[in-house]
Amino acid sequence: MISLWLAIPALALLAIPFITLVSVTPWRGFHLAYGDWHSVSISLGLSAVSIPIIVVLGIPLALWMSRSQSRWRPWVEVAVMVPLLTPPLAMGILLVSAFGPYGTVGENLSRLGISLTNNAGAFVLAQVYGALPYFVMSARAAFEGVPADVEEAGKTLGASRWQILTRLTLPIASRGLATGLAIAWVRVIGEFGIVMVFCYFPQGIPVKLFINLQNDGVDSVYSLLWILLITTLPFPLWCFSRMGNRKKGNMTLAE
Repeated sequence: MISLWLAIPALALLAIPFITLVSVTPWRGFHLAYGDWHSVSISLGLSAVSIPIIVVLGIPLALWMSRSQSRWRPWVEVAVMVPLLTPPLAMGILLVSAFGPYGTVGENLSRLGISLTNNAGAFVLAQVYGALPYFVMSARAAFEGVPADVEEAGKTLGASRWQILTRLTLPIASRGLATGLAIAWVRVIGEFGIVMVFCYFPQGIPVKLFINLQNDGVDSVYSLLWILLITTLPFPLWCFSRMGNRKKGNMTLAE
């Protein structure tokens, strides 16, 4: 009960803008601007592509960071932290410089017939850069919480590295990984700065919110924001529910 009372100030602070959203939304004249549903489909569809890429790339890196004693580990940690510290606007400019039509990587890709300018591929790449470091840091913390003696017991019983990973490490770290997955989803859906600079088209929800504000005023922002919340909240809530189910299962086994 004491912890609940201590949590109230933070909850109240977080809730104030969205209580305000309920009161300022023009419910009688509620309508979406032209192209809003298309932006929703772009955000949801391409985020569904970005998330698996982030997981596939992030889990091996996070696992290595949590286990390695290599002298290269501090430099790898820096490489993960630098994108976190770089403002999204600056990161978008860097991506244009690297992957744009006149960038070093972009020129080489163009020779192969691949373009990363204002297309779905550029959108996904921007989302990956925006969310991958967050997932890696969360996954690393999850893997560091796996007791080393559990994995050692698996080795003693003759389990292969793959079996230890899939049957011990990943299940034990699943709650932390679910948190990282929820954070990554929130980041890819809400990424604005990188996407705005690197791939203005196709327009996802964050960019469309900015366009609506310019073209139709603040009321159109409120309407699209409600659609964003309704369509994108279920996935992170599902992740958190899986965390809760895993915790209950562990408590049951302990009993």
